[in-house]
Amino acid sequence: MVELVRFAVPVAGDKTLLVWELSSGPTAEALQHILCSVFSQFGLLYSVRVFPNAAVAGPGFYGIIKFYSARDAHRAQKACDQKQLFQTSPVKVRLGTSHKAVQHNTPALNCSRYQELANYYFGFHGWSKRIIKLQDLSNLEEREKEDLVTPLQKQSLKFFCALEVVLPSHECRSPGVGMAEEPLDKLEEAPLSFLMKRKVTQKLAIQKAMTDAFQKLLIVVLGKTFLIVLEVLQFQ
Repeated sequence: MVELVRFAVPVAGDKTLLVWELSSGPTAEALQHILCSVFSQFGLLYSVRVFPNAAVAGPGFYGIIKFYSARDAHRAQKACDQKQLFQTSPVKVRLGTSHKAVQHNTPALNCSRYQELANYYFGFHGWSKRIIKLQDLSNLEEREKEDLVTPLQKQSLKFFCALEVVLPSHECRSPGVGMAEEPLDKLEEAPLSFLMKRKVTQKLAIQKAMTDAFQKLLIVVLGKTFLIVLEVLQFQ
């Protein structure tokens, strides 16, 4: 069985588990940590959420767990359904409704999630980013002159970044670009404050470029451990 794992928020029902008949003893926060510990043994988790039962269902909680991989979700469901796991009574675990997510409507991950997913499949040293260009597009001096004519125009810091995510063992390079802009309240900001905001804007541009690069990648999983990385062509 071949599975495609995308660098995107998992929305398909076959990657989601519903866990109910959870004990009312622990708090929701404690149950969230316990569920995360149990189900992360089957694969990388996107989210674990715990909610109190409806009044008609009696005391207790239920949980919604999202995996990046449908295969991992299936394995977890089979292994955990009707098992006691961490409580004296068995829990029920069911897969969500299976459906195909529309790719262009799939929400994007944040940058830290992309890195977490890459680290899980490729290893911490199995991928890297190479910054090709990091350009300051602020032109503050020119804008300052223009503001003599239009003083109400706000100043801002703007950076453009071009980079590529490199996967050496798969001989794959995925390019990405990003731009970030942060407003400046005053042109005469304290030097330290200005430098900090400049650094933040640079970081945001790099993160947006990494997001763009990761969104062009697919992980093709074959069997239990073997995987291939393919570059997705983007058509306008």
